[in-house]
Amino acid sequence: MGGAIALKMHLKEPQAWDGLILVAPMCKFMEDVKPPQLVLNVLILMSTLFPKAKLFPKKDMRPLFYRDPSKRKLSYFDVISYDDQARLKTAVELLNAASDIEMQINKVSLPMLILHGDADIVIDPTVSKFLYEQATSQDKTLKLYPGGYHCILEGDTDENIFTAINDIVAWLDAHTTPK
Repeated sequence: MGGAIALKMHLKEPQAWDGLILVAPMCKFMEDVKPPQLVLNVLILMSTLFPKAKLFPKKDMRPLFYRDPSKRKLSYFDVISYDDQARLKTAVELLNAASDIEMQINKVSLPMLILHGDADIVIDPTVSKFLYEQATSQDKTLKLYPGGYHCILEGDTDENIFTAINDIVAWLDAHTTPK
């Protein structure tokens, strides 16, 4: 969701930022995960009537986020991680945000580094490839991490985590000037 927020901010104020570093950005939903249009229309209507309703079943997503089982166990102690059912209005707004970004993807013009685990099933890595291919930025890099899940900076193997962090540091070094 952080990638979607960063992209929406860039689209709203294109000159306000010098670059983007995105990890598994939510900028499009693949057709196979979108509900059918009739269901979507019902959800949209219901979200206006019952915005705080929690109609989606609670499912532990940690096995999809964290590749390393020991790091997955630690994630249960993360006090800033939302651990409840998604509200109906939140789900609709996530769909709207991704749809809006998808329609404006060719306006993404900042230098950017996109990092994504190639085994991520929360946000399909082809979404990052789509962003990379469609963005008009002349300075863009896509890094895919073999076997990586969604949380490549905290829930992956130490090797992938350090590789991703080193890639971020190298990108920042190449895109900043010392004072």
